[in-house]
Amino acid sequence: MLPEVSVVVPVFNEKGNAGPLAREIDAAVRALGLGYEIIFVNDGSSDGTLEELLDALSAIPSLRILDLDGNFGEAAALTAGFQAARGRVIVTLDGDGQNDPADILKLWQRFQQGFVVVSGWRQRRQEGFWVRVLPSRVANWLIARVTGVPLHDNGCGLKIYRAEAAKRVHLPKGFNRFLPAILGVRANEVAEVPVRDRRRQHGASHYGLNRTLIVMRDLLAVPFLLSNPRLFEAVWKWLGLAGVVAAIMLGVGGNLAGGSAAAFFSLLAYAVWWNLRRFNQAQRIGVYRLRREFSRLVEGGVFVRQRQRVGER
Repeated sequence: MLPEVSVVVPVFNEKGNAGPLAREIDAAVRALGLGYEIIFVNDGSSDGTLEELLDALSAIPSLRILDLDGNFGEAAALTAGFQAARGRVIVTLDGDGQNDPADILKLWQRFQQGFVVVSGWRQRRQEGFWVRVLPSRVANWLIARVTGVPLHDNGCGLKIYRAEAAKRVHLPKGFNRFLPAILGVRANEVAEVPVRDRRRQHGASHYGLNRTLIVMRDLLAVPFLLSNPRLFEAVWKWLGLAGVVAAIMLGVGGNLAGGSAAAFFSLLAYAVWWNLRRFNQAQRIGVYRLRREFSRLVEGGVFVRQRQRVGER
């Protein structure tokens, strides 16, 4: 019998957080009274995260562990979890334990009102204001304006999706920051619920100020991804080349200001083209390789760790 709910958690070097989080999620989702599975995606951890999750298998029958063949990034790990999920509904959380699994119930209640996606909105953020909170607010404001999906906290890992929406695209590196808009959902299909933000108990954050600058760069391509990414990949390629030619001609002709402007335009065009190309390639060939899957099978009371097929990149 297929589960109703699949919980997907990407993890990279989260030893000390992953095991306790798996147990918290198990208790929180069990309280919903529905069939469920918990999928942890190990994204090439080297600190013992995988071993900690394997230890948790004996206590959590619903746990599945996808072990990727390298470190592909959070977007790829989420994609792997989305594609492996068997539930009608997919719940996601960050693997650092800062999302509180107890808040899943609040999102679930809102989701039952017919939304395609329900996102958490972190209150009383625990990170530094200047390094994390302020850049996050700027990035969220920009994403909302560009995509038309007015979320306050795109970066919150705690979300609930209809499975068919989450499975629509393979996410290239960094494009998880544009969830859920990149799935093509409309503003009236998305809701937001205030949730807790907890302090990280173990390890160091994988995020920094540079992420906001990367978001701004990648965001240039998002409007074209949401319309016709294949067409606009070609359009921006030729616009970029035209900018290079114009920059050279203007520079040779002594118009340094015009040449500089054309060169700057060509750089922007290249950034848009590069991200469109990455997105289109992701849809064609995938974004991850799955080394193996671990799960529990009960056969005459024997504990079995099951190895599965190689996945996609």
